[in-house]
Amino acid sequence: MASIKMRAKVTDGVTTIKALISHPMDTGLVKDKKTGKTIPAHFIQEVVCQHKGTTVMTANWGAAISKNPYLSFKFKGAAAGDTLSLSWVDNTGEKDSADATIK
Repeated sequence: MASIKMRAKVTDGVTTIKALISHPMDTGLVKDKKTGKTIPAHFIQEVVCQHKGTTVMTANWGAAISKNPYLSFKFKGAAAGDTLSLSWVDNTGEKDSADATIK
């Protein structure tokens, strides 16, 4: 199952990216209500967006980011029809990526 839903749109030379990432983002400080045991930390550490092989955004995250994080940012230099790639890596080594065509 893909964990990233992403849209990108260019307006007046500025591309706006909106992404929703499905991830539990567990801090490692919360206890399971049923067992009473601490839920291990499981959170995204790095998110990278690339346009034509060039990194246009890197976000270094920690445990304080909410579950299923939403990310939005802008950059210049892209055109409609170009492809963007967004990827993430978490503290357990899990990773995912997705591509979107700029509209």
